[in-house]
Amino acid sequence: MYTIPGHHHISMITKDAKLNNHFYQKVLGLRRVKKTVNQDDPSMYHLFYGDITGSAGTELSFFEMPIVGSTIRGTNAITQIGLLVPSYESLGFWKQRFESLDVKHGDITTYAGRDALHFEDSEGLRMILINNNDEEVPEQWMGWEDSIIEQQHRILGMGTVEITVRHLDRLAKTLKDMFGYVEVAYSDQEAIYQSVAGQSLGEIVIKQQDGPSEKPGKGSIHHLAIRVKNEEELRYWDSVVKERGFHSSGIVERFYFQSLYFRESNGILFEIATDGPGFTADSSVEELGKQLDLPPFLEERRAEIEANLTPLD
Repeated sequence: MYTIPGHHHISMITKDAKLNNHFYQKVLGLRRVKKTVNQDDPSMYHLFYGDITGSAGTELSFFEMPIVGSTIRGTNAITQIGLLVPSYESLGFWKQRFESLDVKHGDITTYAGRDALHFEDSEGLRMILINNNDEEVPEQWMGWEDSIIEQQHRILGMGTVEITVRHLDRLAKTLKDMFGYVEVAYSDQEAIYQSVAGQSLGEIVIKQQDGPSEKPGKGSIHHLAIRVKNEEELRYWDSVVKERGFHSSGIVERFYFQSLYFRESNGILFEIATDGPGFTADSSVEELGKQLDLPPFLEERRAEIEANLTPLD
């Protein structure tokens, strides 16, 4: 039986790609590893940020939707993203940095049993810096040496992801019984599951909340993608998703990876994505994120696509 080795990426909505581009590169110090478009709607940017190559587990991705409104927060939504930093001292560094740059943030506290610092990006996306505290990280995660953040405090990759739902048990059953996540904590109102026991790099916190569903807008989270190694494993999970009674999109070729999509019982959208071939499929490591890259099937429309996009740099 295959297992899930952690998160792959997480995808959000931005109203302003230029503002987004500034925040994630110049405030958080991440590398823009791919400037491309939404393959299903190439009129909008799809931006990816992460480590030096955008390794699986480090990727934050954003769809630009200029006409979108504000998020109206509610339940049945992915509600917070954890980002791992090396140490407790790193949290102090980031708190000072956020204060100096007028980034909305809280005090250093704890979250899911770890030291943490809550903050929001320029569009209200809720995130948490989490002390990795010397926990092992995937060997493929490699820091970007040109980051404006010094090495000892750089963001490592994705940590705990929070999902808020009306029916906790339904999502818990999907994670535990279908994907083999380990139950770390459980109560009527909150539960914690890990894809890799003892590590936050694949951790999901489920919170139960009644009320209306979230209305997506700028700064909302569209979906969470979890990792699989290759197409063989993806085909296995496609069959499992269908056997459990969920509707699967079937395998979709995204050029940089292959994936499938399904919604669990609360309506949360999950993607299952392969580790490779990765963002170097059409770019050298040195040139990642500098030019507009298009998958081969969109290349013939390059002139039209570029004409509809606002320059970012």
